[in-house]
Amino acid sequence: MAALSNLKILDFSTLLPGPFGTLLLADLGAKILRVEAPGRIDLTRHLGAMDNDASFTHRYLNRSKKSLGLNLKSPEAIAVVKNLIKEYDVVVEQFRPGVMAKLGLDYETLKAINPKLIYCSLTGYGQTGPYRDRAGHDNNYLSISGITDQSRRQGQRPCPAGIQIADVAGGSMHLATGLLAAVIQRLETGIGQYIDISITDAAFTLNAITSASVLNANSDIGPETEILNGQQFYDYYETADGRYFSVGGLEPQFKKALCELLNLQGDHKLLISDKLEDQKVFKEKLTAELKMRQYKDCLTLFANADACVEPVLTLKEACQHKQLVSRDMIVDVDGTKQIGCAIKMSQSRPVFTTKGGHIGEHNELLKTEFGYSEEQFSQLKACGAFGENIK
Repeated sequence: MAALSNLKILDFSTLLPGPFGTLLLADLGAKILRVEAPGRIDLTRHLGAMDNDASFTHRYLNRSKKSLGLNLKSPEAIAVVKNLIKEYDVVVEQFRPGVMAKLGLDYETLKAINPKLIYCSLTGYGQTGPYRDRAGHDNNYLSISGITDQSRRQGQRPCPAGIQIADVAGGSMHLATGLLAAVIQRLETGIGQYIDISITDAAFTLNAITSASVLNANSDIGPETEILNGQQFYDYYETADGRYFSVGGLEPQFKKALCELLNLQGDHKLLISDKLEDQKVFKEKLTAELKMRQYKDCLTLFANADACVEPVLTLKEACQHKQLVSRDMIVDVDGTKQIGCAIKMSQSRPVFTTKGGHIGEHNELLKTEFGYSEEQFSQLKACGAFGENIK
């Protein structure tokens, strides 16, 4: 039995943060029914390489989910949603504040139908505050949360991250955590609730170590000013052929192992000193040592070393890495390869049923699961509740 097999979620989200959050829940067995508006195409359907009429990205983000195509400007479609709320008693939405209220699908309205409703709104800046109506994207959220500035080199421009840190580590993860916390509380009290997740708030909390000093010691954090952002030897080092290795062994035993491998143990002072000037000298020595060696030679040198040194892999190389492969982090879903679920549980395995499908692919479930008659279904189609070109 999947861990969340009794959880039913009505998902109005698009793009990345909401769909990735509900993907985590779907992998754990939750039944996710996406409500997709035919006239509001999800951009991830066209992002990257295509799998026929949708991208592989979309196939991944929406695996194991069903799609109900509804024109939310139609009163009949709104009535369908209100009927679904009786059974799908968790809602996830990602519109700007106020949009769901204009549609007549806000928390208070739906709560009146199902008092146990858990309703989660995920937005860039939250439901309150001066930025509540402001548009934004991942790099904007990282910028105003203080992450971008401390993640660059001194004197250099910020570099776009290869992944959407605020969207996923911030928005998606906090969405899933908050939603599951509300579900646990509902099991104990029988009461649902409203959840307001701001991606910027969530990104701001990722300043888990540096914020304590800033808030309490009247200090500030800049590029390469801290032990973990490039000030000292915890960093990335180039090889002779232009590849890179990460060195992270802050603890004495790892630093000692690294020095023995690179024959740097001669200057004992550099090994034990906490002085910044000594740390900088040590970093210069590491830089010079790695720069003299070929990438493949470093792979051999550090392969069995307990020194917290690993190669900087391309994503293609990562997909083939023996550790990730051994952990079932690459799975096959309907003939497409996808990243697997990172949550390993002893009593329930992840569920991968189907890859993401077409808009409205599962409209028929109104008849099979919710008791709509053929005549009612045809009337919904005729009045435009499903939108154009939707079954």
